[in-house]
Formats: sequence, structure tokens, C-alpha cells
Amino acid sequence: MEGMNTNFSLLGMWATMNWVARGVVIVLAIMSIWSLTIAIERLWRFQNAKKQSLTLAKEVTPLLQRHDLDGAVNRTRDKRFRHSHLARVLNAGLTEFQYEKSQQLPEDFDIVESGKRAIERETLMTTAEFKKGLGNLATISTTAPFVGLFGTVAGIIHAFQGMALTGSGGLGAVSAGIAEALVTTAFGLFVAIPAVWLYNYFLNKVDRFQVEMSNSSSQLIDFFIKNEARARAAGAARA
Repeated sequence: MEGMNTNFSLLGMWATMNWVARGVVIVLAIMSIWSLTIAIERLWRFQNAKKQSLTLAKEVTPLLQRHDLDGAVNRTRDKRFRHSHLARVLNAGLTEFQYEKSQQLPEDFDIVESGKRAIERETLMTTAEFKKGLGNLATISTTAPFVGLFGTVAGIIHAFQGMALTGSGGLGAVSAGIAEALVTTAFGLFVAIPAVWLYNYFLNKVDRFQVEMSNSSSQLIDFFIKNEARARAAGAARA
């Protein structure tokens, strides 16, 4: 009875597993470590992005209200905001707008539309950067149960092969082998379930960041429109 308890412990089942089942467990362990590494890195990245973007918004808003274009551009380039998604989007739009304003362009050239396209390009690039690693989490969450199931099938086959070689029958003869086989399925679910939770959590975070970038982009475009209107009014007054 004591030997049976040893056999049904994790170490005992590992000792009697065939090489296929052991390989499956090792693969699942690697997948678990991989998903945990991605989760820690993305969590750190998202927390920094949220914190830095909130600080940037508080500092840039008064500058835009005063139409201080140079001050706003310099603030978005500050190294304190290197992980901020708002800094990247605002810098792209403001830099483009500032550059176009300094050029001798035809009167029919739409500077606001040019700035808008720059914002859209940077938003797409920033969103893609935020989704880095999430595809791996999705892959782990969908494939880990099947990897575990493969180990279970291989383990059951191994159990029945052992029963055929010994000539013994009945549930007792294969119960230990089946228990060992089912461990891989349980391990596969143990790896997949947290990966699904993490994937959905980070995807919701990315969606929220997209909304923030969209709102900031809209406010920046309003700034461009007002700035152009002021410039035209000043030109008409001088004329």
C-alpha cells in the first residue's frame, strides 16, 4: 500500500513514465515558463505606459492650450516618457505639423490632414508593439491542452502495452498507467487556463490604450485646426 502511494505521487509517476510522456511534460513546462515570462514583461510595459502617459497628459495639455507647439514637442520627446504610448502618438503628430509649418507649401496643402496621417501611422505601430507576445500567449492557451492530451494518449497506450506483456488484466493492472497518463492532460490545462486569462487581460489593456490614443489624437487634430484658424485670422488681419 505504501508503494502504491509512492507510485501515485508526482515523483513516483515521473519515474515510471515513458519517454513520450516525459517529453510532453518538459514541453509543457517550457510553455508555462514562456507564458509567465511574457506576462511579466507585458505587465511591466503596460504599467509604465499607463503611468507615464497620465503624467504626460497633465503636462502637455496646458502647453497645447497656450498653443506652445515647441514646448509640447520637447515634452513628448522627454526620456521620462519613453514608454508612453501617448508620447509616441503626440510626438508623431506634433513633429509632422511643426515640420510642415516650417516649409514653403502651396496654400491648398492640408497641413491638418498630413498631421492626421502621421498620427494614424504611429498609432498602428504603437498598437502592434503593445500586442508583442500576445500571439504567443494565444498559441500556448490553445495548444497546451492538446499537447497534454497527446501525452495522455501515449501514456494509455504504454499502460495497455504493459498489460499485454505481463498478461494481467483488470482495472488494477492499468490504473497506475492511466493515472500517469492523465497527469499530462491536467498539466496541459494548468498551463492553458492562466494563458487564456492573461491573453484576454492584456488584450483588454491594448483596447483601452487604443481608446486613449484615439481620444488624444482627436484632441490634437482639434489643436491643429484651431492653430490653422488662428494663423489665417492673423494673416487676414495683417492684410
